[in-house]
Amino acid sequence: MAFCQYQLLLAVLLVGTGSLNTLCTNCANQMMSKGSDGVERLFDHPFLQAAAMFGGEALCLLAFKVVYVLSRNSELNVLTKGNRNFNRIILLPAAMFDLFSTAVMYIGLTYTYPRSLLMFRGSVVLFVGVLSTVFLHKHILLKEWHGMAHVMVGFMIVGVTDVIFASSKDHKGQNSLLTGDMLIIISQVIAACQMVYEEKFLSDLDIPPLQAVGWEGIFGFFMLSILLFIFYWVPAPHLLGHGPNGTIGDAIDGLVQIGNNHLLLCAVLGSVISVALFSFAGISITKKRSATHRMVLDSIRTIVIWIVSVSVKWQEFYSLHIVGFAVLVLGMCKYNGLLTCNDRTYDDEDDDDDLSDLNI
Repeated sequence: MAFCQYQLLLAVLLVGTGSLNTLCTNCANQMMSKGSDGVERLFDHPFLQAAAMFGGEALCLLAFKVVYVLSRNSELNVLTKGNRNFNRIILLPAAMFDLFSTAVMYIGLTYTYPRSLLMFRGSVVLFVGVLSTVFLHKHILLKEWHGMAHVMVGFMIVGVTDVIFASSKDHKGQNSLLTGDMLIIISQVIAACQMVYEEKFLSDLDIPPLQAVGWEGIFGFFMLSILLFIFYWVPAPHLLGHGPNGTIGDAIDGLVQIGNNHLLLCAVLGSVISVALFSFAGISITKKRSATHRMVLDSIRTIVIWIVSVSVKWQEFYSLHIVGFAVLVLGMCKYNGLLTCNDRTYDDEDDDDDLSDLNI
């Protein structure tokens, strides 16, 4: 049986906004703008971007309050129904997992290349599957394991293709690359912990996804704001210090660069808005289906990003990429949870009601 209507809406929203978020972030990182010292340089402020994205997630709480007030029957509205009275601290660990995963990934990317992230990103699907089995006591069918393995292999084919055809000028040293790759794998493990944790408590406590995203955003933004203040005074290693004062994170310089380039501002705002919608769709799918469904679906956006990147000449086209993506799509087809709508958590009528309840 095909995806239910509400599931399909969430899946399209997840892939679309996730792709837009990555493209906006990449676009911002390739823009030049004058900094606080008057020198024009590339925008390179990953921790400031992460704080902005957490701020975007926090806006979901405002949206939740607006929908709650405007809705005539909030108990039936899909965006607000659920257990709204819960201990907010329960979402703090999820925000910390998200923060640590992002931080470790950004640090890893300074020691290696973005293609390594693409190559190892597929591993998060298997990590989620293993953790779901151990901590959620879920039974994953053999054909589902095969599907997840195909997704991982597809990612590795794409990543290895980039490594094989990499420019000879790309040279950071073996130790640097090994360190960066290990950090990226660790970041994927932490991200898997976040997915499984969210599935556990969103299902058990029946927390409205929009409210959950909002509180995670508030916790993440608060913690990262403190870190940005500390990073402003901490001298950075050579690979991390690109600002005028040579510290780990110069938020002031980043804000000045954003103010001096309207296109950069639009790219950052695009990242903020898209990450809010992406997080809402992701948590909704985790609650409705499972964390593994969320991560397998999330892998589709890699294909969208690749198509756009090749079209705008951000990335070279290699025929082996097609092979990798074909294996990836095959894996998603093998993972039958994406092709059928079972009655594990809810039925088709509930989804039709959810769609109709979107009207406020």
